[in-house]
Amino acid sequence: MADGAIGLLHPGAMGASVGAALAGQGRRVLWASEGRSAATRERAEAAGLEDAGAIEALTAACETVISVCPPDAAHALAERVAGTGFAGVYVDANAVSPARGRAIGKAVLGGGARAFVDGGIIGPPAWKAGITRLYLSGVEAEAVAALFEGSPLEAVAIGPEPGAASALKMAYAAYTKGTSALLAGIIALAEREGVAEALRGEWAISQADLAAGGEARALGSAAKAWRFAGEMEEIADTFAGAGLPDGFHRAAAEIYRRLAEFKDTPEPPALDEALAALLGERAGVAR
Repeated sequence: MADGAIGLLHPGAMGASVGAALAGQGRRVLWASEGRSAATRERAEAAGLEDAGAIEALTAACETVISVCPPDAAHALAERVAGTGFAGVYVDANAVSPARGRAIGKAVLGGGARAFVDGGIIGPPAWKAGITRLYLSGVEAEAVAALFEGSPLEAVAIGPEPGAASALKMAYAAYTKGTSALLAGIIALAEREGVAEALRGEWAISQADLAAGGEARALGSAAKAWRFAGEMEEIADTFAGAGLPDGFHRAAAEIYRRLAEFKDTPEPPALDEALAALLGERAGVAR
């Protein structure tokens, strides 16, 4: 595995940094431009990735394929790779439930892959060392982790059973992203009921952290809300699979869906714009 080419599907904001971490170690990293946007091409070129054109050409050339995509596209992408007859190691590094991760593994192994490694990324895009970790589980987890040695992305193998890395990702994001959605809902509720200023005043007395950064935290992820909605559904499925109530994170998914109009905006929306989206007060939007 150490000398083989690595395929990266697809170089979005996070995926490009994963590919760059590998390319920066002198590894040959391929991506597939077929059907992808000009923005994706720019990210791939900036990250030092080599264009294989189509997924079929990428899987034929690579010993390892790493999938980094929105969670609701992860299974279909795995099936696409399986359909090419890929025979190497498939790494799913997406924010999916353990059950979905294992189903993805079943799909790629059924298509002929030699091994499946479950992964979960915690942290922002990995352009700086020490801030982002890729957790891995599966029989080849340690070998995949070794590919990233010396790179800005710290890869950590946590066990031989697929599903463990996804479970860790789900548990972590259940709090970080789940509570950001909760804050957004709380702020919208206070605005609708006319107690927003009173709430800010109480926060200043009893919740200094919320007073200082609550609104920024609630709105800071608006540009990624379109993707976080699917992640919340995966977390809800994880809770349900463990016999725990899943309603909170399904509600969080709806909060993020209402903010999805701010996809890829360079700056967080103004508070009044975000509140209008959350409360359904945009023109043509009914709640």
